[in-house]
Amino acid sequence: MYWKNTKHLDDSRFKRLTGVKLKTFRLMVKAVKKEEQKKVKRKGNHRSRPFLLSIEDQVLLTLMYYREYRTQYHIGGTYGISEPSVCRTIKRIENIIMKQKEFKLPGKEKLKGSNHRYEVIVVDATESPIERPKKNNTGITQAKRRNTL
Repeated sequence: MYWKNTKHLDDSRFKRLTGVKLKTFRLMVKAVKKEEQKKVKRKGNHRSRPFLLSIEDQVLLTLMYYREYRTQYHIGGTYGISEPSVCRTIKRIENIIMKQKEFKLPGKEKLKGSNHRYEVIVVDATESPIERPKKNNTGITQAKRRNTL
């Protein structure tokens, strides 16, 4: 789904679709654009090949990958780009967003000191043997044996 199709959604529907609020999405886009501008300034006028997708579509593609657990092949088919391009886009957007302080999740120590209550459910998923008939030659008739080579 392209950015032009999703930008009209209200905040609750957008969050349901992407997993983040519209405000957070715009902050992510702003951070990626800022990083792209820094890259252009460092390299001067020599830019690499332009991206087929807008920055908004690239961030949306990355969120789609994490939200829906779709394969990169299927996402590439949706956006009309190759699977390696999807992989490169996801890694690039992911690295840019991870560098930003406002998108970092709190650490284990911070959560430990909070007033959160955790409920743990334990599921027994051990393997148990299944009784199956033993293989033997008594189930095969002599007529069947004569016809095979």
